[in-house]
Amino acid sequence: IERREGDFARGYDRAVHGESSYWVWVNRGKESIALDVKNREDLALLERLLARADVFIQNLAPGATARLGIGSAALRERHPRLITCDISGYGEDASAPAPGQDGGAPGMKAYDLLVQAESGLVSVSGAPGEWGRIGVSLCDINAGLNALVGIQQALMQRERTGRGSAVQVSLFGSAAELMSVPYLQTRYGGKAPQRVGLRHPSIAPYGAFTCADGREIVISIQNEREWADFCRVVLRRAALPSDPRCVDNAARVAHRDFVDGLVAEAFAALPSGALVDRLTEAQTAFGRVNSVHDLIEHPQLRTRRMPVGARSIDVPAVPWATEWDRETFPPAPALDEQGASIRREFA
Repeated sequence: IERREGDFARGYDRAVHGESSYWVWVNRGKESIALDVKNREDLALLERLLARADVFIQNLAPGATARLGIGSAALRERHPRLITCDISGYGEDASAPAPGQDGGAPGMKAYDLLVQAESGLVSVSGAPGEWGRIGVSLCDINAGLNALVGIQQALMQRERTGRGSAVQVSLFGSAAELMSVPYLQTRYGGKAPQRVGLRHPSIAPYGAFTCADGREIVISIQNEREWADFCRVVLRRAALPSDPRCVDNAARVAHRDFVDGLVAEAFAALPSGALVDRLTEAQTAFGRVNSVHDLIEHPQLRTRRMPVGARSIDVPAVPWATEWDRETFPPAPALDEQGASIRREFA
């Protein structure tokens, strides 16, 4: 259901044959009807839609649906099997801060980058220096995934009880849950993790190193067996694990400059192909630092065709597989494309 002028995500860019990349990704296979929910007739149509719906998801400002008479509690009184999912910035019940006090209030607007900042995500991301945005809309995406998980649980609950229930998700809560490890480390360990770029704050060596040909490779050492094999095969220093600075992960983290310096020296002496051969022999986990262009050409990337207007595009496939998958994605709808047919169906 879109506003009369259309969802503003339609105008974020024109990268996909004139269409918004955000729109065609998120809305493939959906039907579109444009409604003005402040209009009595359109609101009545929405009520008729809800009478036959399984789930109602909305992300209007907190309290907006209640003022329209379609709040979660009121809807489930009229339609006991309905599952309602309210997505907000800081929670439907967020309390306004006292004067002069910081804090998310129900009326405080919440977009992805704002929540990345407000939740502290940017404080543990990227390299030292200027703050940096996480490169995808992580808070938006995670809130959507959390909404899906809650709705699935509510559907299972309805199978057992015959009744729908309410699901509430907030962008801030979704981001804060992602921050659980930094939160616990800081609150109970007394020290917040630092921004370390392509390094892991709690494990060493775990990060990016530059090869002789300029290619960067990220490696990850997860246990002492992997460290011993890495030292023997990749570094050609089989005795290194007995060095007091390298005997276990805690020691390596405490002496990160020493450890990373040895790894950087070894990588700088070899081209990436030779290093990949050694890493493979040692069974060391690694990944190349790829560009988006590298992703497009990646042999493991799976895509599906999708119509966009009179043309078609390749879109990354969903990261799960089912036996009822289709070979192509259905298109994202034009504004109000199914409006007339939906109005006839629910007249």
